[in-house]
Amino acid sequence: MTKDRVLVIDDDADQCALLEAALGGLGYEVETAVTADASIDRAVKGEFDAIVTDLGMGGYSGVEMCERLVGARPGTPVIVVTGLSKMETAISAMRAGAYDYLVKPIDGKVLGISVARAIKHRKLESEVTRLREAVVESRTSSEIIGSSPSMRRVNDLIARVAPSDATVLIAGETGTGKELVARAIHSASERSEGPFVAINCAAVPASLLESELFGHAKGAFTDAKATRTGLFVRASGGTLFLDEIGEMPLDMQAKLLRALQEHVVRPVGSDQEISFDARIVAATHRDLEAEVAAGRFRQDLFFRIHVVRIDVPPLRERGNDVLKLATHFLGALSSGANREAVSLTTPVAQRLLAYDWPGNVRELENCLEHAIALAQFSEITVEDLPERVRVFRPESHPFLGESEEEIISLAELERRYIARVLRLVDGNKSRAAQLLGLDRRTLYRRLDREREENARAEAKASGNGASSHATAPNHIRHSESRP
Repeated sequence: MTKDRVLVIDDDADQCALLEAALGGLGYEVETAVTADASIDRAVKGEFDAIVTDLGMGGYSGVEMCERLVGARPGTPVIVVTGLSKMETAISAMRAGAYDYLVKPIDGKVLGISVARAIKHRKLESEVTRLREAVVESRTSSEIIGSSPSMRRVNDLIARVAPSDATVLIAGETGTGKELVARAIHSASERSEGPFVAINCAAVPASLLESELFGHAKGAFTDAKATRTGLFVRASGGTLFLDEIGEMPLDMQAKLLRALQEHVVRPVGSDQEISFDARIVAATHRDLEAEVAAGRFRQDLFFRIHVVRIDVPPLRERGNDVLKLATHFLGALSSGANREAVSLTTPVAQRLLAYDWPGNVRELENCLEHAIALAQFSEITVEDLPERVRVFRPESHPFLGESEEEIISLAELERRYIARVLRLVDGNKSRAAQLLGLDRRTLYRRLDREREENARAEAKASGNGASSHATAPNHIRHSESRP
């Protein structure tokens, strides 16, 4: 990995050497300059991620020095070093474009923090500039935006499974873009010229779901004034997307299973069976294995649709994809609002990256639509963001100790981390086990053990030595409610 490069400027050779040693010890590649002219020349000819300069360089005032460096390397953060007697000069240098200032004598830890922040700021600004200048091409609805490792895995699975007719189950939190994945599978398949038919099983009343899927004969019920073709048959030659299949009633699951096994449907009120030729792609935000264990989803249907599984990651696990998606949405939403394209600022990008997006991609789009409606300029500002994003502060090491001084055991660290992951996935134990790299049964055993230990501790604290009596009910409750 290439090291970040820092230019250190000071006409005191000893001070230069001290700063070089401190930054070199932190892993930076350091170059030094001891005259004003040499430093400007180095800044122009070299590629640096940050510049640390003393303001007392001969031949230039502090402000002039800062202005020349900022002009020589636009976008490279300049950190100025000054004595207490020259604070006004440091403030003037900040106005001239300096990123930060440090007061002599310099503490090595403070120097390291300042340089790290400056470089992080520079890289974020570069990413925002790149996205701002990129041409936002028109995209089809089936294209998936993102290049994070988790999304590369999703795209790889799409490419591998699309050419076949295998049934696919897409799992992921609400708002992650499961339908986009389904459309991408359809678009990359040999059925792409055929229809893509989608239905949200949670949005259709149970009494009408069978008619929607299988169709109905004329007179089958009061409002059936004409024969209606169901979605299975309408999707022939293409793809049928069954969204939120986990919400389907049990009696309808049995009928769906037969249709998938026999590739025929019987319209409501008809005694004739109709064959269909549609690929089935299903999606759910639920843990279907847990639903099977709870008796709310048929195991045989689960195995029928769980041929190939694609897990769509939540937005909080996708890193800089947030900025790529934001840039895309800003272009599309600006066009839809009949206004000039609006772009991101670096402070806004920082807030978007810090927020945890419980509503995922759908919430991000809503956030940017809100910002565009309020934006008064050609750039989104922090004040244009919804309050929940504007004021959000991420937890700092929530699974570690309450303070840096607290020492905890590895077992306690593991317990807190598992609890943190379970919160992040809304209690979905299968998803948590996958993220933790554990077998699902192993995770259940650890949760069982934790409950038993807690029960014994409570019994001991209450003076009840018969810990087994206190443990059993807790363990049974967990087993009964276990997904």
